[in-house]
Amino acid sequence: MEHENINSWIRDGVYYHPHLFGGLMLTAALLGLSTSYFGGIKVPSLPYSLYNAGLFHNKKREKKRTRVYMDGCFDLMHYGHANALRQAKALGDELIVGVVSDEEIIANKGPPVLSMEERLALVSGLKWVDEVIPNAPYAITEQFMRSLFNEHKIDYIIHGDDPCLLPDGTDAYALAKKVGRYKQIKRTEGVSSTDILGRILSSLQNTEVIEQSDESSPNQKQCVGSHISQFLPTSRRIVQFSNGQGPGPDARVIYIDGAFDLFHAGHVEILKNARQLGDFLLVGIYHDHTVSEHRGTGHPIMHLHERSLSVLACRYVDEVIIGAPWEITKDMITTFNISLVVRGTIAEGNNASQMVGSDPYAVPKSMGIFRLLESPKDITTSSIAQRIVANHDAYTKRNAKKNESEKRYYAEKKYVVGD
Repeated sequence: MEHENINSWIRDGVYYHPHLFGGLMLTAALLGLSTSYFGGIKVPSLPYSLYNAGLFHNKKREKKRTRVYMDGCFDLMHYGHANALRQAKALGDELIVGVVSDEEIIANKGPPVLSMEERLALVSGLKWVDEVIPNAPYAITEQFMRSLFNEHKIDYIIHGDDPCLLPDGTDAYALAKKVGRYKQIKRTEGVSSTDILGRILSSLQNTEVIEQSDESSPNQKQCVGSHISQFLPTSRRIVQFSNGQGPGPDARVIYIDGAFDLFHAGHVEILKNARQLGDFLLVGIYHDHTVSEHRGTGHPIMHLHERSLSVLACRYVDEVIIGAPWEITKDMITTFNISLVVRGTIAEGNNASQMVGSDPYAVPKSMGIFRLLESPKDITTSSIAQRIVANHDAYTKRNAKKNESEKRYYAEKKYVVGD
């Protein structure tokens, strides 16, 4: 009877107090005491009991998340910036981005076109960015590097394969390379802020020539106003930028369209507001000839695929229609299961848009699914171009200097694995 009581006591102890019983058995084993006393008792074996009790569990330490840092001016932001940050995010778990201060840009490159607030909005709006550090230095100083490692817990500092030199000719990332905390990504071909600035300056000059010429035919206008893009679009790049998921059957699909030329902070804010109205944001990107027809000569600055990638990189966008029609039809609304069509209150102030064609939103308006959204910012592609006009000499000088370094880069360029 006494033996059965002990049996019952031990069974109850294993079942109801596994940690305590396991501790007693482990203590007995460590002290060299015999466990034969329990030999006739039908209880789970020692290893099994202790395993269930969690005493021999190797606690899996939670893997430290790798934090990577990349900085930049992000002035006249484009899909090349977005692709660089996409590559950087792929090298870690969390991407922290430093946005260089206005003062540092002026000292090292010349006056920025976009303000710090606008550049922060653009960077924060990218789907791969987790945190943003404003007013970052242009060069990685020892003090700032310690701050990155100690305060922001950065594991690696990342930059593209193109050289980033200070005015004295030294490498801006020399310290990071010296301590072995530097990683390199592949530069995106065919675009740079210098290139875009050059397109804008060229477009403005060509527009002036056309306006001053009474003999220019429409064909001549189209030729003079065109831009040469070095971008070579691939299906893989589009996949890299896409979310890869369509809307669910009951999703509320919001549609907004536009040129989205020279992607800016105003675009980010209106897309954010549009996305909040539903479950899925579909964005229509007008074809180049549609933009030129309705916005006039010199538009667009960025070509269709360039503009599409810039929009796809935005965290608020789920999908884009590349080469969307000017007028929204009933068939289009049915095909994409669009619940609401929206448009911002701020658009290009070009009279041509009122002279060509009928109201592009007539159908959704007649269906009661159209809504005008108050644009949070009054920025347009043209207003940004006007900033460049106001500082024409400074930007022309800046571009001449940068063009030389661009030529050297392409002359010495070698294939880089990755991307």
